[in-house]
Amino acid sequence: MCGRYTLTNINPEQLAATFSLQDVPIEFLTPRYNIAPTQFMPVVVQDTEGQNQLVKMRWGLVPSWSKDAKAAGRMINARSETLSEKPSFREAYKKRRCLVVADGFYEWKANGDAPKTPLYIKLRSSGLFGLAGLWERWKEPETGEIWTTCTIVTTTPNELLKSIHDRMPVILPREQYGTWLNPKINNPMELEPLLTSYPAEEMTYYQVSPRVNNARYEAPDLIDPVV
Repeated sequence: MCGRYTLTNINPEQLAATFSLQDVPIEFLTPRYNIAPTQFMPVVVQDTEGQNQLVKMRWGLVPSWSKDAKAAGRMINARSETLSEKPSFREAYKKRRCLVVADGFYEWKANGDAPKTPLYIKLRSSGLFGLAGLWERWKEPETGEIWTTCTIVTTTPNELLKSIHDRMPVILPREQYGTWLNPKINNPMELEPLLTSYPAEEMTYYQVSPRVNNARYEAPDLIDPVV
């Protein structure tokens, strides 16, 4: 699964170049070291004119037909193998796909009865990347407030990460961003080949402080290696 991630590289030129953005609003230029479920996350969507836009969404997908927002705390991830089957994700998979903007994520390795070891995982290049995501709009019944929510798609792990966890987020290569974002593409046969594990040789990880366990703690020292 993917339950915490980072966006520390907030250089507007790099963000614009990586995700084909015409502009990067100033609200996205604050580095994030511990993005957690139910918080707002920066994502890229494609508008009706085919232009990529950087927007904020709440992490934890709430289907449009939900009676309440309890799903937000549960649907932070969606298994790639069942996107076409699950009612919670089926329509979003066809029509509402997005890229979650990141430059690293955390995972916890089990150690038997001992506490799990927190690890920080990123590209060897330390560059930005887009995680495959799905999004929905949900209307709060009592207040009429519109929630825009998102989930991160996961797949089987690559050789580097399979000893850590049995899932990993889908990291899309840059040349596939356009296909994934294009709402006119709704055939699973075209989309399924994109939902694979990222090449292990292009990734790395290292141990970090257990301070990351606290979702309310956010500081640059979270991504410092434990030595």
